[in-house]
Amino acid sequence: MSDRDRGWDFHLRNLSNSARDSSVATDPAADPSVLHSVKKLYELCKEEKNDDLVARVYPLINKLFQRSVASLSQSRTSNGLLLLDILQFFLDFGEVVLHDADPSIRTFFRSCLSREFADPVVAEATLDFINVNKKKLLSSFPTLLPQFFPLLLKLIAWNGEKLEKAFLKVFPAVMSSASFLPLLSALVDLPILVVALEKVEKSSGSLIGSSIATIQKSTAPEMLLALMDEAYTGSTIADGGGDSESEDSNTIDVADPLFLELLKDENDGLAERHWASPGMAATLQAAINAPPSDRLKQILSMTPRLLDVYFAIALRDVNDSLICALIPQLMARNATLFLDKNFSYEVRKRLLEFLLAVFQRSPDFIALLKKPIMDRLAEAYDSPAKMELALQLCWAIGEHGGGGASHKDAARELFENLELLLYENLSSSVGLRQEASVGPDSENYRKSSQSRLLCFVVTAIAKLATYHRELLPRARVSLGKVARSRISDARVWKRARDYLGLMNDPAICLSILGPSRPSQHDIQKPGTVNWSEGGRKMVAHFPFYILGDQKGPPFRDFTISDILPRK
Repeated sequence: MSDRDRGWDFHLRNLSNSARDSSVATDPAADPSVLHSVKKLYELCKEEKNDDLVARVYPLINKLFQRSVASLSQSRTSNGLLLLDILQFFLDFGEVVLHDADPSIRTFFRSCLSREFADPVVAEATLDFINVNKKKLLSSFPTLLPQFFPLLLKLIAWNGEKLEKAFLKVFPAVMSSASFLPLLSALVDLPILVVALEKVEKSSGSLIGSSIATIQKSTAPEMLLALMDEAYTGSTIADGGGDSESEDSNTIDVADPLFLELLKDENDGLAERHWASPGMAATLQAAINAPPSDRLKQILSMTPRLLDVYFAIALRDVNDSLICALIPQLMARNATLFLDKNFSYEVRKRLLEFLLAVFQRSPDFIALLKKPIMDRLAEAYDSPAKMELALQLCWAIGEHGGGGASHKDAARELFENLELLLYENLSSSVGLRQEASVGPDSENYRKSSQSRLLCFVVTAIAKLATYHRELLPRARVSLGKVARSRISDARVWKRARDYLGLMNDPAICLSILGPSRPSQHDIQKPGTVNWSEGGRKMVAHFPFYILGDQKGPPFRDFTISDILPRK
């Protein structure tokens, strides 16, 4: 026999003997030679390209897989590497032996990875396995990775930046129509996931080898009782008569719905996240007050980068119906983020940038989503985050004409909402003007925020009326009231006065406040100058507002240098 044949025969006998050895049969991964034999047999099958040899190996490999899965709950050894090598055999030779690898891979995720995601070796090997077989997985089992994206997020949340590069290669494969919407909340809540996993580790020991899914299943009755108790009495089981200052008061109750939602392994659709639960509120406060762990620091840094990839893929590949459905969720999550200053700033910046990019690409979404947009405008003073969202929404409404020329009814409703917001804030601003100029910081902040909001609302009203000219009479009334109010912040009433002046000259008003996109009949965007035609255009074609720094009435004898200063 040749050396190759002897090696082949040796590894076959080794796998056969392991099935009969009682000490190895119940825990195959405990014998390192089993893993070595699986690797060698796979390599030999790849080299020989002999279907008969594959057929001889397959029964032993398949039985080994079944024994390994069955031993997971009692095994003290990691089975991840062994099962991944077996799965690679199934993927490469499944057509030869008529083995469907899909159930086997799902079994690996549910039974093995759910227990061993915290093992850095298994985590890295899993990501490598997915990256090597990504094309095959996407073509043959397109729903596999999107279904298990919560488990993959637990893997990266626990193992951190050392696996970020490998995870970013996998990440596009977990996005599908089924995972796109719930994935946003899961990404934004990655810091909360880390806090939850660290609490589990603190209370029950190492996460390696223990399935959190068993915790979820065993606490389902308690969760139901807690929800019923909260519904009927206004309290929760966790609110019992224990010492309110005990250490347990700062831990996540396993019956907390958000706890169960965070630690799930599979995608079961878009679920409401119960941020108002007392257990979660206490845990978040404790996490903020305590020094962050290295793992939490890493995920706070990684999450914005993951959101960059998520939004880039969304704008490039996701259909409009899903993106339109995402916008209300995005607006809701804008004010509900992990309470870390830098993290909140970076994530909120990306949420708002994506929101404006979507409205820029599809202005009609503003009309379709007018109800949630108006609801967010009404919440402007609830928090600084909601104020910033309201400002961006005001800008988008005006910039894109409330959805466009074909959405006049929606534009009118948005205009009326802006009018109401303007009058409410105008009356309170006049009242604030009569108060002392020096007051508490909160009052000064409110004045500043109110002035910003009024400026944005005034501009949105003027732009909407320029786009939809049937709204001009109402806009003149609204802006006239602001201009005559002489509120404490001169920027507001001066802006209203300037817009009223512009409205007396429709051509210049359209050039300045008109839509940023050309209509179907206009080739060039309003308010823009085609400088390549400067040699053929008269100087008078340049609107006089460009010469705003000149005092007095506009002169007709200006030159092009007044507009384009010499260097």
